[in-house]
Parts: sequence; C-alpha cells; structure tokens
Amino acid sequence: MKVTLLGTGTPAPSLKRQSSGYVVEIGDDMIVLDHGPGAHHRFLESGRRAVDVTHLFLTHLHYDHFMDYPRLLLTRWDQGSGKVPELKVFGPPPLARISEQLFGPDGVYGPDLAARTEHRISLDVYEARGGVLPRLRPSPEVREVAPGDVVEGNGWRATVGEGWHAQPNLRCYGYRLETADATLCYTGDSGGVCPGIVELAQSCDVLIHMNHFFSGTEPSAAYRKGCGNHVDIATVARDAGAKCVVLTHVTGQIDKPGIRERIVAEMAEIFDGDVIWGEDLMEIPVGPEQLSRID
Repeated sequence: MKVTLLGTGTPAPSLKRQSSGYVVEIGDDMIVLDHGPGAHHRFLESGRRAVDVTHLFLTHLHYDHFMDYPRLLLTRWDQGSGKVPELKVFGPPPLARISEQLFGPDGVYGPDLAARTEHRISLDVYEARGGVLPRLRPSPEVREVAPGDVVEGNGWRATVGEGWHAQPNLRCYGYRLETADATLCYTGDSGGVCPGIVELAQSCDVLIHMNHFFSGTEPSAAYRKGCGNHVDIATVARDAGAKCVVLTHVTGQIDKPGIRERIVAEMAEIFDGDVIWGEDLMEIPVGPEQLSRID
C-alpha cells in the first residue's frame, strides 16, 4: 500500500496547500480519497494519470472535498477514449443525484458531453486516440454507502465509518482501507473524540486526521466537535492504538514555525506513536519505516 497526500489544506485559498485529496495504490488499483479544488493539479504533479484511477471514495460533500470530482471523471473519460472501464464512485447521499446533475443529459456538463460525443471535431480527436465509434457518454458506477458498509477490491477492502462534522446537513464518513499487511484509516473532516472513528481506526498503521485548529481556541463546543484539534486527535490515535497519525486539513493560523513543533510535542504527551505534519505531495509509508545507512 502506497499513500500520497495530494491536498492537505482547507477551503481557504492557498498556493502552498491545495484542498483535500489523497491517492492510495494497491496492486493494480489506484484509489482516490476525496478530490477537492487543486487536488487534481497535485495529482498531475505527482506524475499520475487520471486513466489509471479505478475507485473514488468521497467522505462528504463539502466543496473542498469533491470539487475536482468532475475534473477527474471527465479527464479520465476523455483521455481514456472508450478503453477504460467506468469509474467506481462511493460516498454519502445524495451523491447519485449530484452525479446525475453533473453528467446527465440535462446536467451541468450536458452540452459539453453532447458536443464531445456528436460533433465531428471531437470525434476526430476521439478516433485519433484509438477510440471506436459510437462515442458513449461517461456513466460512472455510483454507489451511495452508509456506515458499516464494506467495499471489496482486488486484495483490499474498504469499511465505511461515520465521523462528527457537519451533521445533520451532510453525512460525513471515514474510510478504513485494509490489505493483508497494511491498514490505513482516513477520517475525512471528523472532529472531537468520535467513538465511530476510534472504532474505525483500531490498530491501524496510518491514521490521516483533520488538524484544523489549535486546541483551546475553538469558538464553541460545536466547533470543537466538528473540527479536528491536536489534543483530540492525539486522544483518538491513542485510544485506537494507531501506529502513526498524519495531520492534514491544516489552516494558515497553525501552519507556522514554532506552532507546528508545539502541536507535535503536546500530542506526544498523549500519543506515543509517530506524528507526521502532512504536506502536499508527501508520500507516507504504511508500516514501519527503516532507517537507512549513513551515506
């Protein structure tokens, strides 16, 4: 299992951190977890191709977690020229309705897709790429999931859990990805010490968790419950028995020298595993990292 952080930022505009997105590679499968604005640009910067993505899991439907969903799907469809299977997409309701409103005949991209599947200039490009007419519209395999659901892949499985974030307006999930020798848990935007996330993350090798603000600076109890802070994250990681926690969804207020180190140090007083301050395009080892010899 190989994990790359694409976007580790928030909805706030930033040239340093794009919005939420992660890619997990297991065997022949390339799994994307969330795809917020800018995540696809980082995906391209990492040297990957949209046509190689097999599965997309969305934790919730805040725009900073799924705005690049259309870009990923349409790029994959366009560049795939009819030679790649439909993208498998998983997430909370109303994902199916949103997908239809995006890609259906009367959807946002309906006129674009009509031109690309009917106009001669687009068909020339399609055939030049090896496509065979007629050109079919994209039809993603969208499945709305619920906590407790399990998605089986080739040598891996994903379990759906529920976090604390923007309920009841949005259903907000976490995902646990497991292979025979590695386990990753991604919490989406869960905050507080959420029992569902603690259960989902049990004994995982890597826990990717939202670290949105400095503990004690929250404006309300609801804000603390719905948004991650470092003391609560350390408690979640400790109670779950995680081996490593990766801090992400980082705001500019805490992304500063001295503040970063203080957060990690205070977390280490609660959680005795590894704490990683996530950065865009960082690759995370899933399992123990071995020190190499001195060069």
